[in-house]
Amino acid sequence: MAQDATFPLTEPATAQRLRLRATYASLGVALVLIAAKLVVWISTGSVALLSSLVDSMVDAAASLVTFFAVRHATVPADREHRFGHGKAEPLAALGQSAFLVGSAVLLMFEAVRRLVSPAPIEDPAAGIAVMVFSIVVTLGLVAYQRHVVHHTGSLAIGADELHYRSDLALNLGVIATLAITSLFRVPLLDPLFGGAVGLWIIYSAAKIARLSLVQLMDRELPDEERARVRAIAEGHPEVTAVHDIRTRIAGPTAFIQLHLEMDAGISLLRAHEISDDVEAQLQAAFPHAEIMIHEDPAGIEERVVFPPRTAARS
Repeated sequence: MAQDATFPLTEPATAQRLRLRATYASLGVALVLIAAKLVVWISTGSVALLSSLVDSMVDAAASLVTFFAVRHATVPADREHRFGHGKAEPLAALGQSAFLVGSAVLLMFEAVRRLVSPAPIEDPAAGIAVMVFSIVVTLGLVAYQRHVVHHTGSLAIGADELHYRSDLALNLGVIATLAITSLFRVPLLDPLFGGAVGLWIIYSAAKIARLSLVQLMDRELPDEERARVRAIAEGHPEVTAVHDIRTRIAGPTAFIQLHLEMDAGISLLRAHEISDDVEAQLQAAFPHAEIMIHEDPAGIEERVVFPPRTAARS
């Protein structure tokens, strides 16, 4: 399975703790950076620093949404939500992309205003210092988020990590802009960089939205995972064939459905026992999955045939 983890690697209880801790860390970091950047932006008036401040404010709002979504996604299934609440995570990630686009538009408006009316940057050294602090804190958060995504497969945490990872490039760019502007007295560089950051934020938002839609549209698990499901099911000595494998993932939970073909002469009790054996093996391989198995007598043709995947759809 890929390292970006479409499927969790840890036990459900441990994965839930990791996801919640990641949301606490993300929200805490965003609030600390907002306070630090706000103080320094007031003293410098830099659009580049304002772009970073706006981004941190969006981070805080998005992290708050992620916190509630991650908590809601782990709520067990109930009468109104028989398949659980897992889609709260991709919905939160989609909301993050909307936050990002909104912040980018506001930032680009400010950049245009400064291009029309350039203004010098005051106290660039303070701006550089707060950006170095921001990079150090963000690096620690991103490393922890990557650890959580690898072990839980959380799309919401993954979207948050992608956002903070883009912040690292933003922070480095702000430092370069402040240094060059103060050394060479090029006031137009500051708003130009701010506008470029706005475009970068929109690009990041598009990536997050695409990942969210993959889950919301019930896309199949990757081909290698489906092949693994088939290999486990067909590995049972009394299973003659497997068909109609259907999969999807919703937040922390995957759903796997398949039909097992068995000898038509065995008893219903034995067919049930074989099905339980296969389900136990699949559950061990996919601990976060809901597994549904239908038993068929061998040779009964009731397959639902889907068109093969093309390169463009995979």
